[in-house]
Amino acid sequence: MNERLIIFDTTLRDGEQSPGASMTRDEKIRIAKVLEKMRVDVIEAGFPAASPGDFESVKAVASVIRNSIVCGLARAVKGDIDRAAEATKPAAASRIHTFIATSPIHMKEKLRMSPEEVLKQAEWAVKYARRFTDDVEFSPEDAGRSELEFLCRVVETAIAAGATTVNIPDTVGYNVPGQFGALIRQLMERVPNADQAVFSVHCHNDLGLAVANSLEAVMNGARQVECTVNGLGERAGNASLEEIVMAVRTRQDVFPCDTGLETTQIVPASRLVSGITGFPVQPNKAIVGANAFAHESGIHQDGVIKKRETYEIMRAQDVGWSANRMVLGKHSGRNAFKTRLHELGVDFATEEELNSTFVRFKDLADKKHEIFDEDLQALVTEEGLEHGQERFKLVTLQVCSQTGETPRAKVTLSIDGKERSAEADGSGAVDASFKAIEQIVQSGGQLQLFSVSNITSGTDAQGEVTVRLEKGGRICNGLGADTDIVIASAKSYIMAINKLLKENLREHPQNSRAI
Repeated sequence: MNERLIIFDTTLRDGEQSPGASMTRDEKIRIAKVLEKMRVDVIEAGFPAASPGDFESVKAVASVIRNSIVCGLARAVKGDIDRAAEATKPAAASRIHTFIATSPIHMKEKLRMSPEEVLKQAEWAVKYARRFTDDVEFSPEDAGRSELEFLCRVVETAIAAGATTVNIPDTVGYNVPGQFGALIRQLMERVPNADQAVFSVHCHNDLGLAVANSLEAVMNGARQVECTVNGLGERAGNASLEEIVMAVRTRQDVFPCDTGLETTQIVPASRLVSGITGFPVQPNKAIVGANAFAHESGIHQDGVIKKRETYEIMRAQDVGWSANRMVLGKHSGRNAFKTRLHELGVDFATEEELNSTFVRFKDLADKKHEIFDEDLQALVTEEGLEHGQERFKLVTLQVCSQTGETPRAKVTLSIDGKERSAEADGSGAVDASFKAIEQIVQSGGQLQLFSVSNITSGTDAQGEVTVRLEKGGRICNGLGADTDIVIASAKSYIMAINKLLKENLREHPQNSRAI
């Protein structure tokens, strides 16, 4: 029987540190529930000491997740560990993940500490964290550039102090697979008490090798991989959860372990994370990209028709893609709608949420003849992002745009139930719409991103628009979908404003120290 490979998801922590990838507390909870449904073993919910907002978000996630371990990150200092312990206390199962840098450049230039001081601090931090939980993870930050002899001493000390998981991070994405795999193997062979802890890896993608390094580490004895949905993360990102899981699952002839993940939840999780963070998934992205299971070459199409395995090493349905593309129309009933979404892995928390999404579906069906699964998923994502945040609502939008004339927009918004209207000129229809909205709400937000993509093909396809606004260090993303791209843009802008003007919005965690 194969060994268990533990999947440690850090989308809510390291993933959120991507420039612009901000999440509200409610959005973190929504993602955490999908990760739990996917049967992720450990969810790193955030860095509780980073800010009061991050503390509350981790605590909220810990309060609702029952079937996954909820983890909080902490530097090797008392205040961080105290905050992590308090934030994760409501969880059914909690973990404290503490770290300190061990590479020469980090110890000298960042910490201003000697190796002996770092060793002593690491030992103290693990022992202190064990006062709160039996599940303590320790990471020697920048292990990939640390000196092997010193790294062995630190790892041995951490395990002796009570660390049950030792994570080896390639913090700056510097390693290459053969080198990184050999590092894991040497640590497990040379550290006397290595058998008393699970060895883990956390790889960054600066050279595009995060997944390759992680898998090489698994082949050399690592039994936990830290990863993120869509490979989200600082700089070039982290190892991609979907690629790690499906590589191990598909190549069971090679890997001596397997995960316990429910892989049919991969695509829904990818779409949700993309919608919340405003980071679209590139079409040729492995596993979750729109073209991942598409075949245009005649030779490939002929082979797949004759036998799928000729050009497909995985079934699309196994990761959450649907083979049945057009399933509903304007005559479809509420039960059929609910049933199809259940088949897609979507269940509504409340009857109100179902009814609201069904109304959206009916509106779309009046505009669009063929309703694809991708359209349904977009409706659900938009509904989930808007839920409970709609102080401002779009009532009507009129746009005049013609050759040789300055585009003009008139917009009517509902603000706390009262309607207000404004008109504005712009360089284009979208620009005029945004300026008209700003006349009403006066948010003061600066537009950081405007991105448009199509959900399905055809001239009647829905356009999906992502808008990112920034104000005073706070960053918010909005997502809107409609068959009219200008309306989709307005909806996206208004969603971002609804988030931006919430009083409890926290600052972006990009400046938090992390591994």
